[in-house]
Amino acid sequence: MPSDRPLPSSSSATTVLSVSALNQAVSRMLERSFPLSWISGEISNFTRAASGHWYFTLKDDAAQVRAVMFRGRAQYADFMPREGDKVEVRALVTLYAPRGDYQLSVEAIRRAGVGNLYEAFLQLKEKLAAEGLFDPDRKRPLPAFVRTIGIVTSPQAAALRDILTTLKRRAPHVRVILYPTPVQGEGSAMKIAQAIATASARAECDVLLVCRGGGSIEDLWSFNHELVARTIVGCDMPVIVGVGHETDFTIADFAADLRAPTPTAAAELATLPRADWLSQLNTQAEDMRRAMKRQLSDTAQTLDWLSRRLISPAAYIAHERMKLQALQTRLGHATRIPLSKAQFALAHLRNRWLTQLPDTRVQRSNVANHARRLTNQMNTRIATQRQNLHALSAQLEMLNPQRTLERGYAIVTNEKGEIVRAPQELHPRQNVTIKLAEGSAQIGIATVQQTLD
Repeated sequence: MPSDRPLPSSSSATTVLSVSALNQAVSRMLERSFPLSWISGEISNFTRAASGHWYFTLKDDAAQVRAVMFRGRAQYADFMPREGDKVEVRALVTLYAPRGDYQLSVEAIRRAGVGNLYEAFLQLKEKLAAEGLFDPDRKRPLPAFVRTIGIVTSPQAAALRDILTTLKRRAPHVRVILYPTPVQGEGSAMKIAQAIATASARAECDVLLVCRGGGSIEDLWSFNHELVARTIVGCDMPVIVGVGHETDFTIADFAADLRAPTPTAAAELATLPRADWLSQLNTQAEDMRRAMKRQLSDTAQTLDWLSRRLISPAAYIAHERMKLQALQTRLGHATRIPLSKAQFALAHLRNRWLTQLPDTRVQRSNVANHARRLTNQMNTRIATQRQNLHALSAQLEMLNPQRTLERGYAIVTNEKGEIVRAPQELHPRQNVTIKLAEGSAQIGIATVQQTLD
């Protein structure tokens, strides 16, 4: 493995690098020191190898550098460089080790100045998209049958000849109105917008084509103008935009109701071929003839069937009267028979009920006797219980402490409210409460005497 260390100084002359190691070290140093960058210059000595790789020299007035763009990257370029083209390349600075040549490894290429234009294109696209100008729900469908087509383009443009040739071949019955305008150059965007506004104001056509042939991004830049996009959106009829080639996209394409890859495709999208219309009309005419014949046949059969059913009004009334009498008879039978059956069943059920009805007179007499006996027993029991209650009440009254107090006795309680029953529970200078029959009094104990057994 070659070392990434710097070249040895004179003090370490024993370290010797090979040429390969030196070139690889320099190559790595270049790749680390110079990031991927955009570089502008003029194409010189351009060569496209059989492998698909591009080799060229990028130069300016004072210097030049070799460059290579490998096939995997070159296939995405949107143009083939030529001698003298002013370009901008996005490249990495490298070293071709076998020859020791310093070169650029190109990742992308564009025409000089295209970067700024493309940046402006993206900014305008994002702005108009945010306003809803490109919303699919806003776009209008094309009419099914177009009688007049308006074309906004240059009278000298090859695109106009392609459109007229296509319309003459596909739909010679369609009328064409040209709204002439320059399609490139200074002030062309304003004139394109004016032509579209004129077509919208006159309302002479069913569909408006805004077209021009292919070209560089600078040639197509008039169709990337904000005024053109807003005028297309504000147009009163559907607008088809066919600008450049299939790979070319402009702001006008996004604002249009329908985008066509080329002017010729725009003419094809705007019209259905005359042969298709005639074929469709012939098919519909044949369907109408068959439908008319089928309708006439069905009507004739219906008329024959109705004529066979047609009878005189008098006979029809007599026939209906007989039907009415028959229905009346059937109705009478239908009502009498169920009623007779129901009456017979009711009588049969009444007889069965009378035979099954039990004699409850004896049971009623027994119930009345039991009721009288129960009443007498309850009255006797209540009288006995009332006497017992009076006796117990008298005994309770005798044991009532209030009655004892009324006889002159008193109840002595200490400071805690406890009843004093013995002299041992008292001591001199103690306050006690004496409860009498009609109140209470607090007294102090002077002395305590105990009764000796």
